[in-house]
Amino acid sequence: MRKSMKTSITLATTGALVLGGAAFGISTANASTPNVQTVSSSSSKIPAPVASVPEVKGGNTAVALDSGFTDALTSLGLTPGVSGNAKLENGSVSFPITAGSVTYWSPDGNYRPYVQGLLDHDDSGLTLKAGDTTVTLENFVVNPGSSKLYGDVLVNGQVAASNAYLFSLHGGTLKPLQLEGDNAILTGTTVHVSSDAAGLLNQTFKTDAVKAGLLVGTATITAQIK
Repeated sequence: MRKSMKTSITLATTGALVLGGAAFGISTANASTPNVQTVSSSSSKIPAPVASVPEVKGGNTAVALDSGFTDALTSLGLTPGVSGNAKLENGSVSFPITAGSVTYWSPDGNYRPYVQGLLDHDDSGLTLKAGDTTVTLENFVVNPGSSKLYGDVLVNGQVAASNAYLFSLHGGTLKPLQLEGDNAILTGTTVHVSSDAAGLLNQTFKTDAVKAGLLVGTATITAQIK
């Protein structure tokens, strides 16, 4: 399990989140790890979050695959699959959350980004296979503050890229936070292929058909909070 993506967050005694000198303090062992986006606010006072989870204890990120994405894979002769602890069932792919933190402010306020944190998904991933070539996208790190998902890329088991920007996350259709039992649930974010991932897949499979911005599906993050 990779240690470089593990994060730490300090809570102020007032209950508001102290995020470094300004908004969100993330410490990591690897300088190349993507940092959480700095929050912009018209006021120097940080509002109290609706929910703050300094240590996610489990859960998963699931993506309901869009038919346009699966049709595109079929047209390219690519067969989707999973690696490690991921699951592909009933048109949805899911990846266990192995570590991380998340904080949620009201979307009705002026504080942005209103969802922040890092969520690690070590030892699981998505595979795309054509003939003798298998591309594995794994060890995902979801960064809702920057609206990006990072991960490692392997081609036939050999590392081609580490901590690569693989997918963009669009939160325009994000639904309000749900609290159900031990879980905090965020659903509605759409997942799209990044320009970096599109270029790599086109190069590997010798095509130009994978387009940046291609809708992969709609994500639901279920974070176990206690």
